[in-house]
Amino acid sequence: MLYRLFLHGLGVALKSAIKRTQVQLGRRYRQLRNLWRAEGLVGVSDRTRRAIAERLVPKNAIMPVRCSDVMAADFSRPLKPAILDVVPGQPLVINWVTTPSAPGSGGHTTIFRIVRYLEAHGYHNRIYFYDVYGGDHSYYRSIVRDYYDFHGPVASVDEGMDDAHIVMATAWPTAYPAFNSTCAGKRFYFVQDFEPFFHPVGAVSLLAENTYHMGFHAVTAGKWLSTKLKEEFGMTADSFDFGCDVAAYSRKQDSNRSGLVFYARPEAARRGFELGLMTMEIFAARHPEIDLHFYGETMGNLPFRFVNHGRVTPDQLNQIYNRCYAGLSLSLTNVSLVPHEMLAAGCIPVVNEGIQNRIVLDNPFVRYAQPNPHALASELEAVVTDTDFESLSQSAAASIHGVTWDDAGATIDGILRRALQLNSEDRDQDDFAICASFYRTAL
Repeated sequence: MLYRLFLHGLGVALKSAIKRTQVQLGRRYRQLRNLWRAEGLVGVSDRTRRAIAERLVPKNAIMPVRCSDVMAADFSRPLKPAILDVVPGQPLVINWVTTPSAPGSGGHTTIFRIVRYLEAHGYHNRIYFYDVYGGDHSYYRSIVRDYYDFHGPVASVDEGMDDAHIVMATAWPTAYPAFNSTCAGKRFYFVQDFEPFFHPVGAVSLLAENTYHMGFHAVTAGKWLSTKLKEEFGMTADSFDFGCDVAAYSRKQDSNRSGLVFYARPEAARRGFELGLMTMEIFAARHPEIDLHFYGETMGNLPFRFVNHGRVTPDQLNQIYNRCYAGLSLSLTNVSLVPHEMLAAGCIPVVNEGIQNRIVLDNPFVRYAQPNPHALASELEAVVTDTDFESLSQSAAASIHGVTWDDAGATIDGILRRALQLNSEDRDQDDFAICASFYRTAL
């Protein structure tokens, strides 16, 4: 009796499992059929590889900051590092704490432009890498030497930092070792974007946001960031205006323009790649005669004609700009260097409407549009069909000629020196107060 009941139960379970399997197989077959009809072999292949990759990725992904560094940063203890005296005639020393630098990185390019300026104006710079991925230190040091033309000391922050007048955190993970270090040096924070926006809302975005509570003096790329950090986090913050390498980017008098250019960065969500792709597809349908140039990353097949440049050198990029009426550069957080480069080449940048873009760019030749594909495509179209484009292009290029990175470097130099001077005056006042208190007690 029990044996027959067991067999009956087993049969029911098998029938149920077979039915569920049939339902799932049928569902997957119909999904595959629909995708094949809509996207073809390439679309199905891309989806399959993406699904496999998501299953292979470990659930405990490596964070951009070490947990031990986060736990060592106790904000309840006020940050009071020793500050070296500024000796007239002696160089100011800066410890820059950075992530390992890749060739062509926009953030590192700006950092090393400022480093070179300060080096030429009485500073001694050191680079300290913060690397949670165990990269080859000698390889990244060679990039700093050969690509960024820096020949000062390069070391790992894990080995400790020597005393300096200034310790400068850069990307948000580097703020933790800068905070935890026992070396002398007033803490500054070179902020080029609001980095909590780089991550989905969660622990990592919160850890990034926490760095704005460390008591550092922020030096920000543009006024949008300095205002945001002051108003929302109570930080001491000063800003510098973006420069432009006008030696690399310039308008050619004999340029023959026939296209548009799109700064395509699929891996950087803040650059609005998907929005840009839809914008360019709409524009291509309206104006199939216009060449579309993509650079930044190498693209796969797209449903419209385009020129696939991938990664390019500044010289190649200037040539592309000079072949284009306008360029699409989307920035959902702080702006990139791209709009200024386009302007210098007489290529009109079209950017998404946003308070951060208007505050930082502050240029009458930048075109703004609501961040939807049709509005952006229409603004691009307005530039292409402008009957007086030649005059517009000349005026746009002229508007950027006086904007240099030396100006940015000089502003930062002033920020650092004023902050150190104020710190010295504060210490003198503290010393005077201590002496006065001791004198009164003695009496």
